[in-house]
Amino acid sequence: MVKIEHTIFALPFALLGAFLAVRGLPRAAQIGWILLAMVGARSAAMAFNRLVDLPFDSKNPRTRNRALPQKQITRGFVILFIVLSSALLVFAASRLNRLSFELSPLALAIVFFYSYTKRFTWWTHVFLGMSLACAPIGAWIAMRGDLTATPIILGLAIALWVAGFDIIYSCQDVDFDNKEPLYSIPKRFGVAASLWISAGLHLVMVCILAFLFWKEGLGAISLAGLLIVGLLLAYEHSLVRPGNLSRANTAFFTINGWISVLLFVTTMIDLLWNKTG
Repeated sequence: MVKIEHTIFALPFALLGAFLAVRGLPRAAQIGWILLAMVGARSAAMAFNRLVDLPFDSKNPRTRNRALPQKQITRGFVILFIVLSSALLVFAASRLNRLSFELSPLALAIVFFYSYTKRFTWWTHVFLGMSLACAPIGAWIAMRGDLTATPIILGLAIALWVAGFDIIYSCQDVDFDNKEPLYSIPKRFGVAASLWISAGLHLVMVCILAFLFWKEGLGAISLAGLLIVGLLLAYEHSLVRPGNLSRANTAFFTINGWISVLLFVTTMIDLLWNKTG
């Protein structure tokens, strides 16, 4: 129902937000509570999505083998799992600072709301991006107890990145969506146009990150990481064609997992290098 690799998309960006907030290495306890908050938030969001999408997942050939449609777990278990995961997020946020605790229910509301957006708007991919953008913004607040332009810019870049690769992933379901009351960019514009829209979002994402790194005074290590990310995104888009989506899962999971880790590691090294230098 919830795979650990699903967390790899957002977790490195949460840590990136924390490192940027303190311009260096956060305390071990802070990192620990952020990790627990992220696991709780992501687990609750994924389980909630599986629960509310059950009527569609049961009919979609791509998703009908998931745990809930196959009755490998019960709805009651999933509901309990959501409650406990949500409680973990709220508790972890309370251990960071008051503002993190007060905003934790809002974070949950945002990630839960996404699961309903595909029922009424083809902007659903952007809402998913907004959900993952909560990661670095929340981590920044956890470190500093305030909100400035830096985490918002980083969150915007992440939202565009996520929306872009989710469009690619959704191309696999365009035939199913056309038969159901579901909305997506591939359904609205077709697969070929959607792949171009995805590429455009990723191009803007790279430009925003370049501006952010310049604004924050980051150096060559971060820029080198961003250059590699740009090349990985180009490779990602080379894997999918309107008539051949067989490698969409590789583009979705593997490459984007590397992108999130690479951006965090190179920026972390840059921040720590500049601080010690």
